[in-house]
Amino acid sequence: MDFQVITDNFEFLILQGFLGIGSFVGGTLRLAIPAIVLGFILGIFIGLGRLARSRWINYPATIYVEFFRGVPLVMVIFWFWFIIPMLAGRGFPEYGVALAAFVVFEAAYLGEIVRAGIQSVPRGQVEAAAASALSHSKMMRYVVLPQALRNMIPALVTQFIVLLKDTSLASIIGYVDLTKAAQIVNNREIRPFELYLFIALIYWLCSYGMSRYARALEQRLAAN
Repeated sequence: MDFQVITDNFEFLILQGFLGIGSFVGGTLRLAIPAIVLGFILGIFIGLGRLARSRWINYPATIYVEFFRGVPLVMVIFWFWFIIPMLAGRGFPEYGVALAAFVVFEAAYLGEIVRAGIQSVPRGQVEAAAASALSHSKMMRYVVLPQALRNMIPALVTQFIVLLKDTSLASIIGYVDLTKAAQIVNNREIRPFELYLFIALIYWLCSYGMSRYARALEQRLAAN
């Protein structure tokens, strides 16, 4: 084994492939962080839609969740890469395609987490908020969602970790994330064991760090 290939290409692997700092658009974190934020925002609306009493809101949200949870992520990426440009009559950059696919796909899972989190809030809390003459929107904003978020933390972090690791699928459309950067280096250096062991370590460190932070945050909120 010769790990010199890692040190020789460290800047390309980490700065460009992982962080997205370079002369062209790429990077695992550059894709994962916006996908997490936007997917969670869309997931909140999907989750609330699943709980809506109106069937005109509930049914579309339910269909959305069931559909995207029933198809593989790689298929959604291909849809955005091949079908959407055909319908729009123009091409889209790899970053935009990957980000849109991840946001739309992950929102289905995050929406279910939001729905379950809201339903986990004790019924007495909801009835007390309703009895205090709060409007529905204020009751959700100030009473229900803060408590639900605390209950959602473990499931949310698990899904965020899954999303971070799934960003490697964006390499199939040419997006240069950490996995694609390792492939590029390996095509030149022919050192698959060292390179893929290195990127596996990077993914593990990120996943472990996120889970540890979530555990500490959960304990801090429980103490309050």
